Amino acid sequence: MRVGVITFPGSLDERDAQRAVKLAGGTPVALWHGAHDLEGVEAIILPGGFSYGDYLRAGSIASHAPIMAEVIDAAHKGMPVLGICNGFQMLAEARLVPGAHGRNDCGTFVRRDQKLIVENNNTAWTKDFAQGEEIIIPLKNADGRFVADADTIKRIEDNGQVTFRYVGVNPNGSLDDIAGVSNEAGNVVGLMPHPEHAVEPGFGPDTAVAMRSGLDGLKFFTSVIQSTILSKA
Repeated sequence: MRVGVITFPGSLDERDAQRAVKLAGGTPVALWHGAHDLEGVEAIILPGGFSYGDYLRAGSIASHAPIMAEVIDAAHKGMPVLGICNGFQMLAEARLVPGAHGRNDCGTFVRRDQKLIVENNNTAWTKDFAQGEEIIIPLKNADGRFVADADTIKRIEDNGQVTFRYVGVNPNGSLDDIAGVSNEAGNVVGLMPHPEHAVEPGFGPDTAVAMRSGLDGLKFFTSVIQSTILSKA
């Protein structure tokens, strides 16, 4: 399975996302923000970083990059799309997922290994998780506070579009402890923590078993590969 990872000016984690795809058994395909060709990929990842320096608002300029026209069209046709951190901000700015993002309520950049609970395992990117499963995924952001009006919050809660919620600590003041959301169809998911940094022994979060042994992030990438394979069967 070919999974496209788009590089924008200021992206930081595209190589990590490509490696995560490879470790999950897929074929990573490097895509460029200025192109209009998705090169036959079957899923897309918008990686973390500081696209276009986060000028105006985080993710706002990137959401209008040339390749985003193809991403938006593909997402509306059902292609799986994952937005990680800055990529989540791009999805929100492009109106592919609900809500928006503001400055962390603490006023500073936050870096921590964050505990999450899986609220919805019925999306293209969460099928390998158990409903209610607690996972640990690295988090690093300055503009991660998820916000929306009361009607939107009620709608996404009622629809099951909240995919992940912070547990123990809300690191950025996100409403309802929301760490990730999906679109109504479940093919598009955005989240603030970085699953691509928890896919390989020796490089993930600490666990009770050993230091740097956390691999919870790998299930994001195996989920989309398996769900795509099953959809073709």
